Amino acid sequence: MNVRTGRTAGGPVRGHVLDHPALASLTGPHARFAERRGRVLRYPVDVSPWTALPEEPDARDWADLAALAGPGAEVPLPGFVGRVPADWEITFRVEGVQLVDDGLAAAPDPEAVRLGPADVPEMLGLIARTEPGPFLPRTIELGTYLGIRRQGALVAMAGERLHPPGYTEISAVCTDPAFRGRGLASRLVLAVAHGIRARGETPFLHTGARNTNAVRLYESLGFRLRRRTAFLAARAPQEADGGAAAAAPAA
Repeated sequence: MNVRTGRTAGGPVRGHVLDHPALASLTGPHARFAERRGRVLRYPVDVSPWTALPEEPDARDWADLAALAGPGAEVPLPGFVGRVPADWEITFRVEGVQLVDDGLAAAPDPEAVRLGPADVPEMLGLIARTEPGPFLPRTIELGTYLGIRRQGALVAMAGERLHPPGYTEISAVCTDPAFRGRGLASRLVLAVAHGIRARGETPFLHTGARNTNAVRLYESLGFRLRRRTAFLAARAPQEADGGAAAAAPAA
């Protein structure tokens, strides 16, 4: 529920939707997931860590985000490249890149199986072993997830996360360490991309800028670098001051 009036939740997305993919998702195809306070939107905390601030957040927006998260809470701000108020403590920052389909040889995979809610415990176990990025108990609700099994055990997976209009993000790409080097992740990325393309949409993804092996692999599959971004988290003030906070660089 939007607890403030007179301010459109999220605000309009100006420019390209991939510049603000969470905002475009939560005000578009993923609007049913949006939790709102004022102009601030986020996914439920058991679905995705992505938070959507307006393109130019003001002090009231930061106050709404703090109220939504709770005093002293650590708030993930993936993709945010603006300025964080001085009374927020930046707790984590990693440089990232956004890559977009530029000629993927997308194709279904004969071994790929669609994963469902009953597979989530096993998916969470694979995520814990491989740490590709956040995958939470309800992330599977965001789109299609495919996996490859060996002797009945899930050893590789990939799926869909953010959904800006016309685009779908490929996420949670991972392979059990014992099965790496066999191209399973590449096959699943292409299979997920095939499903995205079949809907008339364009695949894209995010990864760490320093993860050069992953960037090189994705580029070899047909992704191209679109923009540089950042993955950060910040701790909300312990108490709301009710005023406008000064802004400090997010660095």
